[in-house]
Amino acid sequence: MVVHQGEDLGRWVRAQRFGWDELTGVQQWMCEHILGIEPAAEDEKPKPRRTQADKWVMNLAAATQLYEREGHLRVPRKHVESIASGSDGEDQEERPIKLGAWIGNQRSRAATLSPERMEQLSALGVRWA
Repeated sequence: MVVHQGEDLGRWVRAQRFGWDELTGVQQWMCEHILGIEPAAEDEKPKPRRTQADKWVMNLAAATQLYEREGHLRVPRKHVESIASGSDGEDQEERPIKLGAWIGNQRSRAATLSPERMEQLSALGVRWA
């Protein structure tokens, strides 16, 4: 780590490379021609964080998959369900979902779940009591 006047230069360079499109043309030119900094390639950039809504969809898909296969959602807390993630035709990868813990957490949060989410889980046979 190189720090100059309290600034972590490595972090600053990374921020410029990843935020290249937010820089002005002059800033891009100065970074490129004076400092030798180039924009980060797409494969270098971190994947965007998943929102809570994205996580809900993923967990619900895992619950639906299990329900369609087994006909119930009575699983131990340590149960892990693998689902394929990625759009059709794109990179399909198996993603492990800690479904047992998620179902248990939804049961314990039943009072704060939206009616829509309660309905989605009830349709899959989640036992609330």
